[in-house]
Amino acid sequence: MTNPTKNTAVMALSGGMDSTSLLLHLLSKGYEVTAISFDYGQKHVLEIDRASSLIAYLSEHNIEVRHHIADLTSATALFDSHLLQTGDEVPRGHYEEDNMKATVVPNRNALFSSLLYGTALSIANEKESQVEVVLGVHSGDHAIYPDCRPEFYRALEHAFAIGNWDSERVSFTLPYLKMDKTSILRDAEQAIDSLGLDFDEVFRRTLTSYQPDADGRSDGATGSDVERILAFNAIGRRDPVEYTKPWDEVLKDALEIERIHKDEEYKERLTDLQYYVTRQAGTERAFTGEYWNEKRPGEYRCICCSTLLFTSTMKFDSGCGWPSFHTEHAEANILRIEDHSHGMHRVEVRCSSCDAHLGHVFDDGPAAYGGERYCINSASMVFEEKDGE
Repeated sequence: MTNPTKNTAVMALSGGMDSTSLLLHLLSKGYEVTAISFDYGQKHVLEIDRASSLIAYLSEHNIEVRHHIADLTSATALFDSHLLQTGDEVPRGHYEEDNMKATVVPNRNALFSSLLYGTALSIANEKESQVEVVLGVHSGDHAIYPDCRPEFYRALEHAFAIGNWDSERVSFTLPYLKMDKTSILRDAEQAIDSLGLDFDEVFRRTLTSYQPDADGRSDGATGSDVERILAFNAIGRRDPVEYTKPWDEVLKDALEIERIHKDEEYKERLTDLQYYVTRQAGTERAFTGEYWNEKRPGEYRCICCSTLLFTSTMKFDSGCGWPSFHTEHAEANILRIEDHSHGMHRVEVRCSSCDAHLGHVFDDGPAAYGGERYCINSASMVFEEKDGE
């Protein structure tokens, strides 16, 4: 008999990284879960086998999940998308590039959500209790996939509520809405640890590539692959799935795709001086920068990625003509690199999050704070005024 004290969730289990993480998230919080996998004619239909393998693995560890596979191939037979078996080749490159729009499947998430909602409402009426439709959409999806945006789900939930009796028993939950792939993986790490499972065994049973070979392997070049590879690297892990090339090669390729994509973004977003300083290790002229004489309370963040670098309480007047700080913020983790350019020996400082050149650090700062002086280009930072800093 179902335990009436447990929270109940219905979710889509694609067999990919996000939905697998979401399932573990729910299980670690004690949810009773019904998971539905959808065969909609996708090229990566092997992901459903991976989902079934995961369910079997969980069962071996006495974790039971109600799993159902829904065949939607006849319903989507006339749909047009590169992601479907009838479509053209899936584009290569970065996940956020416009060519990824070719992988949008028309109305896919509306179709999935309708079936999830109907299942949730049926369970809710049978149990006479609340049921959540839990979805793994996240911030990285919003730019390319319009049916992953929060306003879409708010509108769906409203429409479903109007169109069904007892709809007050069902709600949508989007726990990953403000997360990216990296933070989702970190959440999964915690969930896996609390459940006593093995991280690699879990994620070996996932498939993210949109165009794998017959064995479920990919060359790591499609947008979904690149995003996954970068996320595993960001948390300091090797991806446990098998690629057609060694991990070091697919990681190197993914990092280069990311670098090229980011560089184009920086060229569009930054001024010529900001790009010259941060991406080409340039230096602005002394006493010309926006913040060299800034005295207001506030925070100094990386112009490229918004990482918090310094606060006004760490700033002092060194007379050098560039913003000077005696201490970096605890969150900054600024990188130090030996610099022998221009016939000098200096220590360059770079943002640890995006590798932006910031300036240099010298040993002529205030002794009371350790004796260091961070000599930073104004063009590498953005200042946010805050009271009391």
